[in-house]
Amino acid sequence: MRNRIREQRRQRGLSQAELAAALGVSRQTVISIESGRYLPSLPLAFTIARFFDLTVDKMFDPDDEEAGA
Repeated sequence: MRNRIREQRRQRGLSQAELAAALGVSRQTVISIESGRYLPSLPLAFTIARFFDLTVDKMFDPDDEEAGA
């Protein structure tokens, strides 16, 4: 699953540590989600999307979008 966390975080001039603090997670969690090694829980995905004023579907994309269509 691809996500736009790194892109959104950089646009706002936030460090990984600052984003982690704002979300209430560890910096390692932010690093793992950004790199695609960890998929956030549904509540965390909603929290991330809300933080960046995006919907969950705008923040996270499945790798093969056509498979779900």
